[in-house]
Amino acid sequence: MNNKLLTWLAEGRILLGDGAMGTMLQNAGLTDGGAPELWNVTQPDKVRAIYQAYVDAGANLIETNTFGGTSARLKMHNLQDRVIELNRAGVQLAKEAAASAGALVAGSIGPSGELIEPVGPLSMADAEAMFAEQTQGLVEGGVDLIVIETMSHLNEVEAAVKGAQRIAPDLPIVVTLSFDTNYHTMMGVSPKEAIETLSQWGVSIVGANCGNGPGEIETVMTQMAQYRPDGVYLMAQSNAGMPQYMNGAIHYDGTPAIMADYALRLRNLGINIIGACCGSTPAHIAAMRAALDQAQNEPIAGPPQLAHTNGMIESPESRAARAAARRGERRQRVAA
Repeated sequence: MNNKLLTWLAEGRILLGDGAMGTMLQNAGLTDGGAPELWNVTQPDKVRAIYQAYVDAGANLIETNTFGGTSARLKMHNLQDRVIELNRAGVQLAKEAAASAGALVAGSIGPSGELIEPVGPLSMADAEAMFAEQTQGLVEGGVDLIVIETMSHLNEVEAAVKGAQRIAPDLPIVVTLSFDTNYHTMMGVSPKEAIETLSQWGVSIVGANCGNGPGEIETVMTQMAQYRPDGVYLMAQSNAGMPQYMNGAIHYDGTPAIMADYALRLRNLGINIIGACCGSTPAHIAAMRAALDQAQNEPIAGPPQLAHTNGMIESPESRAARAAARRGERRQRVAA
């Protein structure tokens, strides 16, 4: 229990995460198709300013600009030989911003974009090595914890967790998946399956990020809270609502007030770390900080009983039955 994050969680603190990085970089001038991680060395002042704005807004932990920092993602920009450098630089800039407020720096690891066996050609061993390489750069920068985020396939999660554990066995590892397909990930993983599986792998902080807005995340986190094993903490980082195309640009409809209400609702479920994702800004985080501070002495109800929410998220049996029915309908159409 000598890790600061785990100490805070054991003390019962509700921690505030940060908000979006990608949309903030775009607002700062990153063009479509550019590599966000390259800005860690070519535009350090702009990246540092985003970190600082989240720290100033009251975030207890900030995530590094390394979401696409694997060799597979950086290869799209011919940067695959700079994995260690770019990840290390992303952490070092964040550490500079976090130091004055005592905030923690979370090394962000996103999906590789590769298909891993058995659904794709990348072997589990090669995937694990790829994530281990990225983790090495994050560790060299001095990261406080690892956040494996926006995942959808448990094979990739397993490779990322094992890669991170190989390099940083003593650092806390957080895993969040995106449950944006009828409260399941794109690959069919439910919140219940995620938390039960990941806890067996030694992951003590599990949750959800991105997705389709605060309402969806609340439903997902309700199920996770209902099924969480002893000793497991929960983290949620919702998008700031849904993107809307207006006046030639994308805007998110979740206002700071909406995100402040989301923070309170998640707190009431017993979620331990609450942040935001795409479309959010330091203004959203500041509103969430103010709401959580105001409610700090209020009791936490916890999740509703399972009997009150059965059927809220479709069961594996129901999903399998629907899939079988669709296959039967297709066969009948072909036979006709």
